[in-house]
Amino acid sequence: MELPLDYPTLRVIWWALMGVLLIGFAVADGFDLGVAALLPFVARNDSERRMVINTIGSTWEGNQVWFILGGGAIFAAWPFVYAVSFSGFYLAMFAVLAALILRPVGFKYRSKRPSPIWRTVWDWALFVGGFAPTLVFGVAVGNVLQGIPFRLDSDLRASYEGTFFGLFTPFTLVCGLLSVAMLVTHGAAWLTMKAELGVVRDRARRFGTVAAVASIVLFAVGFAFVAFGGLGFRLEGLVDPAGPSNPLRAEAVHAAGGWLENFAAHPWMWAAPVLGFAGATLALVGIWSGREAPAFLGSSLSAVGIISTVGLSMFPFILPSSIDPRSSLTVWNASSSHMTLFIMLIVTVVFLPIVLAYTAWAFKVMWGRSTTAALSTNPDLY
Repeated sequence: MELPLDYPTLRVIWWALMGVLLIGFAVADGFDLGVAALLPFVARNDSERRMVINTIGSTWEGNQVWFILGGGAIFAAWPFVYAVSFSGFYLAMFAVLAALILRPVGFKYRSKRPSPIWRTVWDWALFVGGFAPTLVFGVAVGNVLQGIPFRLDSDLRASYEGTFFGLFTPFTLVCGLLSVAMLVTHGAAWLTMKAELGVVRDRARRFGTVAAVASIVLFAVGFAFVAFGGLGFRLEGLVDPAGPSNPLRAEAVHAAGGWLENFAAHPWMWAAPVLGFAGATLALVGIWSGREAPAFLGSSLSAVGIISTVGLSMFPFILPSSIDPRSSLTVWNASSSHMTLFIMLIVTVVFLPIVLAYTAWAFKVMWGRSTTAALSTNPDLY
């Protein structure tokens, strides 16, 4: 059966859609994580903390749809990537899931008892649920950029030769801290829009200003690591974009500075890192000056630019191997079948607009500032 879209086109479309889902998660759920990471610092008493929690209380569950969609899409569109990454990063993934489990429990149980100790414990649980996944996601991206220590045998069985503590190197820690700074900026920008005018909003502006500066500095440091730190991979020889998915046919080699070759070949790609820096700068100016809309727009654009920079620099690599580059997983050798990608695309075209429309409607209905005064009059608040 001849399909309307050829195999290489579908592979590129799904690579782009994976980027869209990751960006959607960072933009939509990122401010939830950022607010949770800021919770113990911007709010000093129980009323303030409840008010901060309620700035995201009506939307955090829906925003996690992007995380679920991303995991499902990796499983269905890039099964080799799913298998290698989830087995190699098993302990890291477990830590992320454990931290994420603390979020719904913290939201639901925090106010079940009036005990200050009880509520403080759950406040710090919410902090861990926001900070830990953000840090680990960034560290994971750093490890992908420097290469994962795995190899495939002739039967396509993957063996991971790294350790949990081996995930943490100077470069990956820079990436992890960049992820934290980026989403804390996003969370602070959200609080300037949603928290009542007063001390909590002022504290959020102070922390957001520091986080935005850190985002700019850490993005520059990370970019320097990529340019001068010997990172990068390159495909050599002839590549058949329409060939069968066989990870053993990757003619990949280490190439210092290889992640910048796409930018040299396609200058338009420089728009991504420029957007990363410009968005963080706009967020910095907006938060510092108290301009709420530019601040949130800037933090959103910064996330788009930073994530796009990673994806565009690595294309067509998805999961390079540091110990056996020939085992690297790419857009061309690790996807599902032609028919599978086409059916998934039809489903996505139908349902993704519904998700976007519902999300927009939900934000419109639940818009407005969270206030401490409402805590005594609205029984539905956390």
